[in-house]
Amino acid sequence: MRNYELLYIIKPDVEEEQLTALVEKFKALVEGQGAEVTKLDKWGKRRLAYEVDHIREGFYVLMQFKAEPAAAAELDRVMKITDGILRHMIVREDE
Repeated sequence: MRNYELLYIIKPDVEEEQLTALVEKFKALVEGQGAEVTKLDKWGKRRLAYEVDHIREGFYVLMQFKAEPAAAAELDRVMKITDGILRHMIVREDE
């Protein structure tokens, strides 16, 4: 298993309960693939470095997990088709 770090930005117009549901959805998706979430950190609402689709703020969430490459690929696929996600990035950490 490899170490991965995922940082994603949720659109600011998402309600608090939807925000919590999205975070739990991605955590459950990773754990359902046999991975282990080692850290889940909600940074809260922050200003974006640049405007994306006329949006200036977003909710940042950082998640570190240990998984097989197939689990990370599946997570990437699901995040691309989820409406509430503004941007995301999955990075494999060094050993």
